[in-house]
Amino acid sequence: MRRRAWLTLGAVVLGGGGVVTYAVASPSSGHGAGGQARRPVKVYDLALKGTTNGTRELPRTGTGQFSLLGVSWTGAAKRLHGTAQVRTRSVESGEWTAWHDLEAADPLEDPEAGPDARGASEPLWVGPSDGVQVQVVHEDGSAAGLPKGLQVNLVDPGVATAAETEAEPAAFVADGTPGDSASPTDSASPGDSVSPADSASPADSASPTGSVTPTDSGPATDSAPPSASPSPTGTDSASASPSASITPTAPPSTVPGPPIVSRAGWGADESLSPDPSDYNTDVKAVFVHHTDGTNDYTCAESPAIVRGIYAYHTQTEHWNDIGYNFLVDKCGTIFEGRKGGVGLPVLGAHTYGWNRESAGIAVLGDYTSAGATDAALTSIARLAAWKLGQYGADPAGTVKLTAGATQTNYFGTSFTSGTAYTFNRISGHRDGYNTQCPGNSLYPQLPTVRAWAAGPVQGLKLISLSGASPSGSTYYARGAVTAKWSTTTPGALISTFEVLVDGKVAATASGTATSASATLAAGSHTVAVRAVHQSGKTTTTAALTVVTDTTAPTFTTAPKLSLRTGTVSTTAVPVTLGWKAADNAALKSASLLSPTTAAFGPTTTSSSRTAKPGTASTWSMKASDYAGNTRTSSPSFTPVILQETSAARSGSWTTRSSTSYLGGKSYSSGSKGASLSWTFTGRSASWVVSRASTSGQAYVYVDGAKVATVDLKSTTTSYRQAIWTRTWSSSAKHTVKVVVVGTSGRPTVTTDGLVYIK
Repeated sequence: MRRRAWLTLGAVVLGGGGVVTYAVASPSSGHGAGGQARRPVKVYDLALKGTTNGTRELPRTGTGQFSLLGVSWTGAAKRLHGTAQVRTRSVESGEWTAWHDLEAADPLEDPEAGPDARGASEPLWVGPSDGVQVQVVHEDGSAAGLPKGLQVNLVDPGVATAAETEAEPAAFVADGTPGDSASPTDSASPGDSVSPADSASPADSASPTGSVTPTDSGPATDSAPPSASPSPTGTDSASASPSASITPTAPPSTVPGPPIVSRAGWGADESLSPDPSDYNTDVKAVFVHHTDGTNDYTCAESPAIVRGIYAYHTQTEHWNDIGYNFLVDKCGTIFEGRKGGVGLPVLGAHTYGWNRESAGIAVLGDYTSAGATDAALTSIARLAAWKLGQYGADPAGTVKLTAGATQTNYFGTSFTSGTAYTFNRISGHRDGYNTQCPGNSLYPQLPTVRAWAAGPVQGLKLISLSGASPSGSTYYARGAVTAKWSTTTPGALISTFEVLVDGKVAATASGTATSASATLAAGSHTVAVRAVHQSGKTTTTAALTVVTDTTAPTFTTAPKLSLRTGTVSTTAVPVTLGWKAADNAALKSASLLSPTTAAFGPTTTSSSRTAKPGTASTWSMKASDYAGNTRTSSPSFTPVILQETSAARSGSWTTRSSTSYLGGKSYSSGSKGASLSWTFTGRSASWVVSRASTSGQAYVYVDGAKVATVDLKSTTTSYRQAIWTRTWSSSAKHTVKVVVVGTSGRPTVTTDGLVYIK
């Protein structure tokens, strides 16, 4: 059951001479979700009648809820010399909107429309509303000279089926592969498209084998009025018409077709369009439009918006069908427009003067100040590429179109009926007619649409190569790699991606994929990514050099500890960790795993550390190459502190006590020739002393040979200083002996012991 409401209408004259009409619906009881489940389309025509005092008003009229409206008048070729403005009251909130200008449509008629065709504004989607106020302002501020038969037309698009909100956006669905035949039945997802024979009831569409007589092309349904009345010669038919009789066919396209919601899918009432379809010979170009109105609709409302436009074109303007061949919402869902078969060259009524050789695609919404979404642009590109591909046309190319009317476009270019002019294969409405459509923001997006539609893939970048690491300009891997990429062309327009190894396909992925893996054999290779556009055009990234390496690095010198100079304590001995690592391809790093952690570059071979004396510690290191191969070496070392008391003594030595000394004690001697000697088995040794400004010198002997003269003098007093060190290539038994030189004026040598590593 459709809800009934009473609509109260009236009119007042504004100070400027404009006419204001208003209508308020009073909802009836009992309306609920059940009533919304199914509701047919309904159009309420509310006439603006003049009164004796010169004003115009409307009597109370019974009507119901509406979501789309417009203003119309008698005479399709007449223009509204003024501005129609409306505001509505929301059913949901009860609030009144701000005033909204209605854009005037072309003052022309659909070629198949009868003598009752009306001039009209563009339809405006306002959402579920129960009140309306209309204001018509003449250019000179008066009410005189307005067209006769002015009406406010309220459209309730009704509710077709619950499934209408389940339409799948086409922008992100890649159907078929290049070379597929894009017939109407396989250009859409199941249930969303129709074949030429079932796009309308048998009485509403021409038989594929029937004879069709071309007629004049129709108006641009979303344009502003021309600056002058149409030329008497502007029939949009004469020289641009095909032969008098054509047989519609749906030629296969060079690219797969997108999913398209059929007329049945969006709930078209085919009784509103009883006349048979008319067909062009082919589709040479596509004109892009916007429908005007709001962009705040939800995509679940899109089928209702299309039903509303359809009802407005047929019931208000008295056209034989909706003017556009296709409509696209902001989510990318494509809707079949004018009936006759989505795969056929159906004559539309969208771009005055150029309908005979083109198709029209309208984006739901107003794109004057805001650009269309990527989803909408993607669907326009897919749809245009498919339609043009049926006739072997390059979406990025140009074409000569024969003018069917004498007129001037938005840019001031004049056209003469019967003369051929050059257009982009994908053009905007304003290119062919004096209108701002498709809006100042959508129009600059058309080059992007052309590039996406025509190919090749734009902005292809190889972002990373997982499983491989770069060193300079070369990557290294153990075999398996994953290429990751990005593009600016949407995946729905891309057929496949290919990972090329040495120029040959090693892996493939779908057009919506962003990565793919391949396994490389041992050796050096080139790796690149190739994108195959649905047109078959290809783009390939620059190749990367990848070396497959499965050989682990080696430690040419195993990690070893050696003693170094510095301060010694009972908990930390200064040491140097040394190593050398190499790789057959490219060494990446060396890292210390224990007893602590650290990371080093490929050319580093030593690191200053400390080790705990008296404890065996494992010094584990890992060498890594760029391919990810690793090798670990884990030797163990023990630093040992030999106190001075463990040394063999000769000469005079004095014991000193202080917490600053190792173990709290040390030996001191100023006697020339006094000596201490330690014998041990190890690979590195250091002599530990105390230093001061009065400290003297000592000779150091190793295994009986003098190797150094060490001066202990220091400007600052310091204790437990490893002042002399010696390291051997391997562990062995050694004797280190220190002898007091007896330096004049400062003969004293104070020793704290010897440290060695075993």
